[in-house]
Amino acid sequence: MSAVEKRSVTIRGHRTSYSLEKPFYDDLVAIAAARKLTLAALVAEVDEARPRDTNLSSALRLHVLDWAKRGADI
Repeated sequence: MSAVEKRSVTIRGHRTSYSLEKPFYDDLVAIAAARKLTLAALVAEVDEARPRDTNLSSALRLHVLDWAKRGADI
């Protein structure tokens, strides 16, 4: 099992952090590349769309899962 790593990012002018296992992080990087976005832009997009009662780390994992379920080539 991959250890959870904490990462920081600046979105909409403020610093925030999220914690992801390496496989989720690697897929998030691949999704950003496939969509021709920076990782920070993708994280900001997910952050903007998530319900306020969902934490950012969970929202990012669900985004990766949704991408995979849709059969996207990452």
